[in-house]
Amino acid sequence: MLANLGFILGTTLLYSAPLMFTSLGGVISENSGVVNIGLEGMMAIGAFTGATVGFYSGNPWLAFLAAGIASGILALLHAIASVTFAADQVVSGIAINFLGPGLALFLSRLFFDGATMTESIDFNAKMPRPLNGVFAQNSFLDLVFNQYATVYLAFLLVLIMWFLLYKTKLGLRIRAVGEHPKAADTLGINVYKIRYLCVILSGIFAGFGGAAMSLAVVSNFRPTLISGHGFIALAAMIFGKWKPQGAMLACLLFGASQGLVIFIGRTDLQVSSQILAMLPYVLTLVILTGFVGRANGPAADGIPYEKDEA
Repeated sequence: MLANLGFILGTTLLYSAPLMFTSLGGVISENSGVVNIGLEGMMAIGAFTGATVGFYSGNPWLAFLAAGIASGILALLHAIASVTFAADQVVSGIAINFLGPGLALFLSRLFFDGATMTESIDFNAKMPRPLNGVFAQNSFLDLVFNQYATVYLAFLLVLIMWFLLYKTKLGLRIRAVGEHPKAADTLGINVYKIRYLCVILSGIFAGFGGAAMSLAVVSNFRPTLISGHGFIALAAMIFGKWKPQGAMLACLLFGASQGLVIFIGRTDLQVSSQILAMLPYVLTLVILTGFVGRANGPAADGIPYEKDEA
């Protein structure tokens, strides 16, 4: 019984980490006033870049960093459209969601002889497990805490983001720009620079989320790898009320649903694979909509800012 619980908890952490990275990307972007629904596309290009660089270099940390940079570049396009040209942020995000997976598939065919999925990364080239060997093999503590480094990095990033947004001058400026950019501008805060910084960071975090999928959860990139995780991360951000700690809890809830489904799949219960695949999304939405109250984002979220506007 304890081993089963340990398996579910360990799987929860494993599947929550990619969502936490990506959801934090949404948190920082939208706190600055820029809606970023392109997280799915950014995750996809991050997952592909991580798997490709990991396969060719054999260095998971280099691959992880490259994934963040690649998605950051994609986020820069969103920033140019949304901040500089004051384009509709939702439309720009939708375009990113088409561009990211399409570009990933095109590059996959280019680098892997026409294949739409990358070659599998060597087991030793996956993200390391910092606590591997610390606990007795297959014990409760081993099943729960013997996680890939991405899990611990995700929790660390939640703490850093909370500190940044609520305990630093930069965080105050980010939230001011998201609430009332005109007032922030009159105080000498460069609204455009803050929004560019936050949107690019959101892409970097989403790239980390994609890489956490392709370098830890699995060992390659394939077209169905992300399959809605970017949208779940976006929902987690909203249900978490645009706060790092709230988004983290919502992501853990989805991870718990995923862990429970994987556990059920390992048992002798005769449950349709289609139902099992659908269950994490249904459970997450039912629980969150049942227990989370009304959520209001930053006042200027999604509203383009034009300096000369009266």
